[in-house]
Amino acid sequence: MAEVALYRRLLGQARPYWLHLAGAFGLGLLASPVALLTPLPLKLVVDSVLGTRPLPAFLRPLLPAAVTRSSAAILLFAIGLLVVVAAIGQMQVVAGTLLRTWVGERLVLDFRARLVDQVQRLSLSYHDSKGTADSLYRIQHDALAIQNVMVEGAIPFASAAVTLATMIAVTAHLDWQLALVALAISPPLFVLSRVYRGRMRSQWRRAKRLESSALAVVQETLGALRVVKAFGQETRETERFVHRSREGMGARIGFARLEGRYGLWVGVTTAFGMAAVLLIGVGHVRAGVLTLGQLLLVMGYLGQLYEPLKAMSRKASSLQSSLASAERAFALLSERPDVPERANARPLLRAAGALAFRHVSFAYGSGHPVLEDVSFDVPPGTRAAIVGTTGAGKTTLVSLLTRFYDPMAGAILLDGMDLRDYRLADLRAQFAIVLQEPVLFSASIAENIAYGHPGASDLDIVRAARAAEAHDFIARLPRGYATPVGERGMQLSGGERQRIALARAFLKDAPLLILDEPTSSVDVTTEAAILEAMDRLMRGRTAFLITHRPSAVVTCDVRLELEGGRLVEATPSLACRR
Repeated sequence: MAEVALYRRLLGQARPYWLHLAGAFGLGLLASPVALLTPLPLKLVVDSVLGTRPLPAFLRPLLPAAVTRSSAAILLFAIGLLVVVAAIGQMQVVAGTLLRTWVGERLVLDFRARLVDQVQRLSLSYHDSKGTADSLYRIQHDALAIQNVMVEGAIPFASAAVTLATMIAVTAHLDWQLALVALAISPPLFVLSRVYRGRMRSQWRRAKRLESSALAVVQETLGALRVVKAFGQETRETERFVHRSREGMGARIGFARLEGRYGLWVGVTTAFGMAAVLLIGVGHVRAGVLTLGQLLLVMGYLGQLYEPLKAMSRKASSLQSSLASAERAFALLSERPDVPERANARPLLRAAGALAFRHVSFAYGSGHPVLEDVSFDVPPGTRAAIVGTTGAGKTTLVSLLTRFYDPMAGAILLDGMDLRDYRLADLRAQFAIVLQEPVLFSASIAENIAYGHPGASDLDIVRAARAAEAHDFIARLPRGYATPVGERGMQLSGGERQRIALARAFLKDAPLLILDEPTSSVDVTTEAAILEAMDRLMRGRTAFLITHRPSAVVTCDVRLELEGGRLVEATPSLACRR
């Protein structure tokens, strides 16, 4: 039943392309008449050119009488038929390949797009527990399963089944006893397929899990390459990758052994079938039941009868890898976010900015609570400084504001309404965020500033950069706002990246602001520029500032101090100078 459900999901994913798949299937069906005609020229030459038998009855009405009476003309016809059949066969192969490739690539693209959309919508807790490498592997590698199953598997499988039925009918017309002998191998092939199918899929599941684990090592190493180089651990990381990869290699070799044994048994079984047909066929020729040409034709058809059987067996084998991948891909699509949107969620255009925590508690997974019974109120337009030692729960608190996670107990209210009652996209549109480690994308400076407001004009982008004290250094760059920032913004300094992040927040113009240690990794001069920009950014907004710097706290109205996940102090800031 599980396998039927899996096929049903694959068919559902491929439904938009059913006409194209039908066309590819139709082209595949042309293989049957081509296969029927392929051995015919040899039969004509043996029986009607080298022998004295007349042409087959179905051919005589199609040819002029002069051709049917001349051995030379029949030979030329047989040669011409051979060339024409070969040309048609090749055209069918080329057309079928092009159409299957186009359909397969579109199916994979659509499937990958669904997976990419899904991983972005899943909660952070899912990625915290699974890691990103596993999702990347499923998107890049497991998504290919839909092409392998629907295009490279189902279409050839169906075409082979039609060819098989055609060959059985033609062989039975020539000699029904030989047809029965030839078909006697079908039950053993079915049993072999049933025995090996489950083993091979299980082996592929293990191989893919190990390959994903090896990819995680590479991703982790490249993400922390500066640390790896600083500690001289390149060899250690390579050995770690090789160890994980060797396990995956062992699993793939195990699959190859299973597939090899399966192929051996299939080959031996079909060889016994051909031997039995040849033995009985020779007896029929001697008894005058068949001509030599007809026996050669039967043996040619038998080879093409067994070829679809072997093809179907091979597809049943190779499909196990693709079905294992499809299971993994659909398992990702079946994941449900821990932060769901309610069916009757309310829209939110622009919040006033009043926030309140009511007995909020939170823990990651089943671990120790990070926040316990936290309650406080922040009026609209208030600047709240969140202070405390490392691990006190400061970043977790602001992560709850944007519903990256939901509290395990209690509620968070925005303008008197529980955050969970708002539409998720509308809620997050109310926040602009500047993180301790600014996140930039591999694009230009202008595109990074406009990330939260993609339709912004060049003038709006420049205004935001000026407000963030970023315009001067951008203008000095050779390409100005068109300068690529590199992967994760590594072409820029830390202070430059932070000011671009502030410009992005200015341009978004959200009513609520989260600043998470924005000056922790910059020098004093840069800090002064960032603080001045932050002061302008926070005006008229409800702002939460996580910081250890006293210089950053002086502009705040409220001081929220956390200790061990509990709120130990919520008082007006003594240094308020607004």
